[in-house]
Amino acid sequence: MAEETNKTPINASVAPEAFDWDAFEAGSAEGFDRSKDNALYEQTVSRIKENEVVEGVVTAINKREVIVNIGAKSEGVISAPEFRYNPELAVGDKVDVYVESAEDKKGQLILSHKKARALKSWDMVNAAFEKDEIVKGFVKTRTKGGMIVDVFGIEAFLPGSQIDIKPIRDYDVYVNTTMDFKIVKINQEFRNVVVSHKALLEAAQELKRAELISKLEKGQILEGTVKNITNYGVFVDLGGVDGLIHITDLSWGRISHPEEVVTLDEKIKVVVLDFNEQQKRIALGLKQLSAHPWENLSADVKVGDTVKGKVVAIADYGAFVEVEPGVEGLIHVSEMSWSPRLHSAQEFLKMGDEVEAVVLTLDREARKMSLGLKQLTANPWESIREKYPVGSQHKATVRNITNFGVFAELEDGVEGLVHISDLSWNKIKHPSEMVASGDVIDVVILDFDEQNHKLSLGHKQLTPNPWDELEAKYPVGSTVEGTVASINDKNATITLEDGTEAFAFPRDLVKEDGKQAVVGEKLPLKVVELRRSTRRILVSHVRTYAEARAEKVAAEADTTKRAVKKINNTIEKATLGDISELAALKDKLAKSE
Repeated sequence: MAEETNKTPINASVAPEAFDWDAFEAGSAEGFDRSKDNALYEQTVSRIKENEVVEGVVTAINKREVIVNIGAKSEGVISAPEFRYNPELAVGDKVDVYVESAEDKKGQLILSHKKARALKSWDMVNAAFEKDEIVKGFVKTRTKGGMIVDVFGIEAFLPGSQIDIKPIRDYDVYVNTTMDFKIVKINQEFRNVVVSHKALLEAAQELKRAELISKLEKGQILEGTVKNITNYGVFVDLGGVDGLIHITDLSWGRISHPEEVVTLDEKIKVVVLDFNEQQKRIALGLKQLSAHPWENLSADVKVGDTVKGKVVAIADYGAFVEVEPGVEGLIHVSEMSWSPRLHSAQEFLKMGDEVEAVVLTLDREARKMSLGLKQLTANPWESIREKYPVGSQHKATVRNITNFGVFAELEDGVEGLVHISDLSWNKIKHPSEMVASGDVIDVVILDFDEQNHKLSLGHKQLTPNPWDELEAKYPVGSTVEGTVASINDKNATITLEDGTEAFAFPRDLVKEDGKQAVVGEKLPLKVVELRRSTRRILVSHVRTYAEARAEKVAAEADTTKRAVKKINNTIEKATLGDISELAALKDKLAKSE
């Protein structure tokens, strides 16, 4: 710098060892004008004020430091990490720096780029947000829900969902990298900044999508890369634009997940099935690039043939069996068993079962096939009368209980109904009072309906009718003893000596002394009626003493009548005195009557 500023050189003829340094310091050395030299120096060196932001030029860069010249007596040294946000920094670039100290103890100029950026950063962030400008940011670290990014010296938040348009597998790869961002949100009160890299990618993708869609045609074959796999389909990158292959368009065969057909990052060819310019959606297909399996189904397959296959789907109403890749037939639940009982397909088959079935229907144009399992076994109803004649006794398993009766299975495919009225000789409210599902019971064959595969069974018929014994034991008019079990305004329940239950009306339980019988009281009873249809024995206590009283009155009346008759026969022979005596006797008898 002395060479640039000292326009009047020191007298070179004076030897260095003979130079008067004291005179030089005093400003009176020969050939040297100290005041003039100081003026030139002041013009060259800029005035530096502390705590100000100035512009400097990068003069050197290494891994630890960046050297910046701001025109001061010395150059400033700034820590290299302060420039991490700008990996493209080069010698000669102009940068803003904050003057912390014009000179430290070592005479070193102390500068800070970070503080300079911080002073200007908020204005720069707001300006970039208002102008919708793209800014550069340095990804400092991961945080909950996203990343922390240095933008103009301010720590901004980058949500995980705003990093990329595709799912992120490893967030750490973005740490310590510099990326372009768009400022999407600013909270002026708390000085919070939210940035997005995805917004830039979407904008670029939108242009590519519009360009690509404008060139699309249905049936067009394109090449793409599997970008994402979901449960419902596969997203394919067609070169910056995504299309969706729905799971049903991946394979002619039935699959449970797209990963069975494609893998992530795999390059595949697809066909354009449909696209919507307004919604900007592209529907793609993979299976359409190969012939439909039904076209390859052997012409020899016909109705009545037996085929083998694997259960690939199952529902209550039936099971789908794949007989060839992509060719399925339905076995309806009604074709799985000869039994007329309602079943679900899960009772017979499960996913993955290898089965044999008979082709029942085949429609190649509609690509539909129905199959049957039960046709591989003999129909038990064809010989039902020979095997189960009316009146024969068998054991059956209770399969279903309803309000009206019990369905019992004699063998696989052969079921019959035991009506509630044929379960017991006694009256029951519900079949569950007698049997439970899974019970093995004895039954007798009552009747057939071969056409509808219905069988009528009986259970009570295997035991004597207790009412035959009751009619013999308690004939109408007989007298029995019983205990009042319950009584109300309408009827009463009586328990006979052997435990048989009988019924009476309250008026028939009035005792001879006029009092009403009560619960727990034992009484003689007259059997009034046996109602076989309702299985009821009707009894009466009143009749036990009312009939005896009537018989006594009738006997006395009969005696009186015979006496009167005798008197009448002897009147004609009696004397006057006798007549008087007889008349008195007659009056006495009349009064007695």
